[in-house]
Amino acid sequence: MKSWFLLLRYLPLLALLSGCASAPSRPTAELAALFDDSAFPAPTNPVDASTLFALSAPMRAHLDSSAFKTKLRDKGAARGLVAALYSKSDLQLDYDASITRTAAQTYAARSGNCLSLVIMTAAFARALGMEVRFASVASEETWNRSDSLYLVSSHVNIALAPRPSGPFSVSTDAEPLVIDFLASKEAARLPSTELAEEDIVALYMNNRAVEELMAGRAADAYWWARAAILKRPSSLEAYNTLAVTYARSKRPLMAERVYRAALARYPDSLVVMQNLAQELDGNGKHEEAQALLRRIERLYPAPPYHWFDRGMAAYKAGDMREAKALFAREVARAPYNDEFHFWLGVAYLGLGEVETAAKELALARDTSTRIDARERYAAKLGHLRASLAGPPQGR
Repeated sequence: MKSWFLLLRYLPLLALLSGCASAPSRPTAELAALFDDSAFPAPTNPVDASTLFALSAPMRAHLDSSAFKTKLRDKGAARGLVAALYSKSDLQLDYDASITRTAAQTYAARSGNCLSLVIMTAAFARALGMEVRFASVASEETWNRSDSLYLVSSHVNIALAPRPSGPFSVSTDAEPLVIDFLASKEAARLPSTELAEEDIVALYMNNRAVEELMAGRAADAYWWARAAILKRPSSLEAYNTLAVTYARSKRPLMAERVYRAALARYPDSLVVMQNLAQELDGNGKHEEAQALLRRIERLYPAPPYHWFDRGMAAYKAGDMREAKALFAREVARAPYNDEFHFWLGVAYLGLGEVETAAKELALARDTSTRIDARERYAAKLGHLRASLAGPPQGR
């Protein structure tokens, strides 16, 4: 079975603008060569990001509530906004990486991935007249997989600063408040790069394309990926998603063309090289595929999931000690991957180390970015802890 690698950004920064301009309708000749509109039916729903930051009527009511205004007065604009939106006593938002939502959708659902949460934060901040700063953070990429798709997500954050003339202003000497969702405490001090509006919109569109692809709706994925490239022609994520969409739609030559275009822009991209090598091999270009694989091996001798896949092989062979050691190596370099923690816990359980297994299952639950996965881990953990407690004692 083929596997593809997709790039996601769950924490993009959101510029506080009056609206997002639609993508140009006429691509350049270079970009037009990457599109095959006739191969896909029209999208099920409009491919549009113009309402990304729009406040709904309930959001405006929340903004005007006395409780909201009290937090702003007590804590200042930036910290008051964060307290009003994310305190357990207020909205009680839940983290869920399964779908990227607009500001209004996130507020209505009371859940969303990091991109969705940042979008909603930015929308409220704009309504309060705050300045917003955005940056792509130089942190390690996070890898996950779903069936035959490997998902690669990187990190961005948002910084809020009140304008001096705002009704809830604090000292202008204060540093902007950097907000990171599911990030380490050191994230604010990591090197970062500013992102433009086009980057943000393109990242949102790419996330939507990936989500449509994961749901089996290749046509919708195509139109979202196409729009992302038109919005930001330098978007590596969008090129890769478009190529994967072609590959899964049995258009291997178009997939190869787009991968080559992406690799020309980003010659050392592990994701693109792995996908292109697979496509070249499928297209009968075996020698070129092998040459690319040798280059990958030189640049990335132990790519993501390398130790995990070896650990699964050991687990299936019944070698629990070897499986534990290999899973632990993957966990050490990817401590926020719930799948790695889960299988390390399973290996510990196979070795009779039940308490350590319970700790790993708890880490799997706590690091998961999907509500359904957290519920499954919690159920398994509860069952394991019940077995540790033993049968209830009679009186």
